[in-house]
Amino acid sequence: MAGPAVTPAALGRIDAILLTHDHHGDNLDDLGRALLPQAATVLTTEAGARRLGGTATGLAPWATTTLTAEDRPTIEVTATPCRHGPPLSRPIVGDVIGFALRWDGQQHGQLWISGDTVLHAGTRAVAERLSIGTVLLHLGGVRFPITGPLRYTMTGRDAIQLCQAIRPRTVIPVHYEGWRHFRQSRAAAQREFAGAADDIRRSVRWLDLGVSTEIVT
Repeated sequence: MAGPAVTPAALGRIDAILLTHDHHGDNLDDLGRALLPQAATVLTTEAGARRLGGTATGLAPWATTTLTAEDRPTIEVTATPCRHGPPLSRPIVGDVIGFALRWDGQQHGQLWISGDTVLHAGTRAVAERLSIGTVLLHLGGVRFPITGPLRYTMTGRDAIQLCQAIRPRTVIPVHYEGWRHFRQSRAAAQREFAGAADDIRRSVRWLDLGVSTEIVT
């Protein structure tokens, strides 16, 4: 397991935390959980908000809320559907959501955080309902020995299929290193993206841990 690239103390003011789910340690570890009270608002699943209490607000898929803070732009946040595993796995893996963010001045469309999900009808519906300019795609091809070939997050190949539908300007792969159950590495995902259509291949931005990168939305 890899530690955080940036310490909590270096983050500065935290107005809001977008928490796709609270009940898996690879998504909310002890250090992250200790950080939650510092945020004015925590947006997460409805079940997660009940567990966390405090400033947590739960959103159902396709529900929308607004984030406001002094000296910050107003951001409209829409929860998007996730399925964190094969069909019928929800009672075991629990609820997960993604987040689509819209604010005035965006040039290329909304910013979408896919959340931990496989490719399914709910993620494909994002292409039909929202205009996405930048997407953070949770990859890793998560698998566990006890469930064999079943996957719990997308692979690079899945991501390409999704990008063919949403056609974002910028694709940022995340969630593919630091844990043993992440079964598809960055290098393996890069090989799959290398075979994608030209516009998708050119849109991919691989981020290095601890290195700031400017993204135009």
